Amino acid sequence: MDINKKATVRLTISRILAYAFVLFFCFMCLFFILLLVVNATKTNFQLQGKFSLVPGTNFLANLKSAWTDSSINIPRGMINSFIVALTTSVLTTYFSALTAYGIHAYDFRFKKAIFAFILGVMMIPTQVNAVGFVQLAYKFNLTNQLWLLIIPGIAAPAVFFYMKQYLEATLPMEMVEASRIDGSSEFTTFNRIVLPIMKPAIAVQMIFSFVESWNNFFLPSLLLTEAEKKTVPMMMFQLRSADYSKFDLGKMYMFILLAVLPVVVVYLLVSKSIIKGVTSGSVKG
Repeated sequence: MDINKKATVRLTISRILAYAFVLFFCFMCLFFILLLVVNATKTNFQLQGKFSLVPGTNFLANLKSAWTDSSINIPRGMINSFIVALTTSVLTTYFSALTAYGIHAYDFRFKKAIFAFILGVMMIPTQVNAVGFVQLAYKFNLTNQLWLLIIPGIAAPAVFFYMKQYLEATLPMEMVEASRIDGSSEFTTFNRIVLPIMKPAIAVQMIFSFVESWNNFFLPSLLLTEAEKKTVPMMMFQLRSADYSKFDLGKMYMFILLAVLPVVVVYLLVSKSIIKGVTSGSVKG
């Protein structure tokens, strides 16, 4: 009995510590989001005063001021970022899934070498790959085009690797063989049978790709110079050069809130699929 009591006490303490750590990290993550929202409701005078978590009453005024600001066209920047991020996430996940399916479902010469090559590309920093791409863009006068930000994102070795691991865990090859016997083409088999099975994995990688593309500053800063083509990260960078002694802090916090809001909304829409994708891909059936 004593041994059982000690084991129960240890288990209880372990659970309490685990919950304490989880609550602490949740608080650390959510606190700064809460602080951002609260600061976006205050006036410049209130923000220059004492620290407080009490919301202000200037939310709509800050929103109007930020949305209609002539120096930083946040609506245009959000549209540009949304086009790039959404298109990149869709194309990245689709072609990565298609490549993973080809490597997983077919046996051909140099299959292992191609797989190793793709993983090797994953080790190369993005900045190194971008050098030659940027040089070509300037050589052929292709700058200030949003599609230039989409094309490099399509080839994503990390997404491909995740998709392949997911296929190995969830795709029964008997289904593929049965569809071939029924006369289905390879693309029809992939689009109608394989893709529905991969929905959780696609949701996971779409949100990751969307966030990465939305927050991408390196490549847009090199390729986009026109104000109408700038993305949200570039506009946020402009805030660093502002004179904070004359700048409205309430409007600045509203700028930041508008910049992160689409990412939060997209995450909330696919959060269930993300959890399902992580748990389904982690255990082989």
